[in-house]
Amino acid sequence: MSDAVEVTVYTREHCHLCEEAIETIRRVASATGTPVDLEPVDVDGDAALCERYGERVPYVTIDGRPAYKYRVDADDLRSRFESR
Repeated sequence: MSDAVEVTVYTREHCHLCEEAIETIRRVASATGTPVDLEPVDVDGDAALCERYGERVPYVTIDGRPAYKYRVDADDLRSRFESR
């Protein structure tokens, strides 16, 4: 999937906002026909990530660049995907 958009979601277990973020990403990717390489990363599994993100999850990066914190804006994400 070399042309896929790399999306990383820093998350933690039992995080409803994290679940919503992942669902929004999947829904928008499907609607726009955008291939996405979605990687959820549990910050609690790594002390450095837990220290860095703490309670600030979900934290979403797109192609390695910060994109969203707490909530994914579906309209903005659609624009990002469509402009690729």
